[in-house]
Amino acid sequence: MSLAGVTTMVTGAGGFVGSHLVEWLLDQGARVRAFLRYTSEASLGNLAELGPERRAAVECVFGDIRDPGAVAEAMEGQEVVFHLAALIAIPYSYAHPREVVETNVTGTLNVLEAARRHSPRRVVHLSTSEVYGTAQFVPITELHPQQGQSPYSASKIAADRVAESYHRCFGVPVVTVRPFNIFGPRQSQRAVIPTIVSQALAGGPVRLGALTPTRDFTFVTDTAAGIGTAGHAAGVEGREVNLGSGREISVGDLARRAIERCGTGAEVVSTEDRLRPARSEVNRLVADNSRAASLLGWGPTVPLDDGLDRTIEWVRAHPERFCPSEYRR
Repeated sequence: MSLAGVTTMVTGAGGFVGSHLVEWLLDQGARVRAFLRYTSEASLGNLAELGPERRAAVECVFGDIRDPGAVAEAMEGQEVVFHLAALIAIPYSYAHPREVVETNVTGTLNVLEAARRHSPRRVVHLSTSEVYGTAQFVPITELHPQQGQSPYSASKIAADRVAESYHRCFGVPVVTVRPFNIFGPRQSQRAVIPTIVSQALAGGPVRLGALTPTRDFTFVTDTAAGIGTAGHAAGVEGREVNLGSGREISVGDLARRAIERCGTGAEVVSTEDRLRPARSEVNRLVADNSRAASLLGWGPTVPLDDGLDRTIEWVRAHPERFCPSEYRR
């Protein structure tokens, strides 16, 4: 099944990953409807980064993922649905757990209920490696136990299980894709790599939380390709699929590597206000991506250093989007 000429809907299309997925879909010849959170400015979010020709090719629909009527109306006539809309900041989830649950769990329920009504041929639900918590074995396969080590990760575990139930109970053709840590242009200062880069370019110091936890980083265009491919690959309904590089690096080593590529020599310091609660910290994440290779024919193509260079270039070109002295949760 190709996506050329296929009607597709992307929730969370104005986000970091969503905007890159929209570009990938346009490159495949798909027709794209972007479901965007309404604001009084009718903000396109990161879709504003697309050139005029590509923006004109996207049908923008505004609403709230928590509104079942808005979601159902937007899904009418769509053949493949990519559900990315979510609140993703872990520190924010400590302070606002109810909002995170309502958005991530109820929003997913609304997408699945709309799918029961409109019967798209595929729903791709975006999960997160945070559902695994600290690795009990590595590399982490899709059968790894799940642990709610933050309200955010708990909300995504719940959303994943609702998606599973709708496939088993109602036959909704849903596949869950589970990216590990994504990075690249358009990512906000909330995430670790833009935080490192923006502070390094400002001369430092680079203030972070814990430096010893390890993460598995995948460049955003690779992740978008994996998500998009799950929208048309055969025989993946009801499956969960990791999207990760299979390589890990500690936060401290990542910071020193990024600083070196920035060419600033900034100091790295761990500050208490950026630490997660001790039992909430995920100490190790590294993916087993063999299922993605076998089911999707997917694997990462952008090396970490190349991705860092492209991210540094983008951050350098967009200083207005960053405040290095401010901790954004």
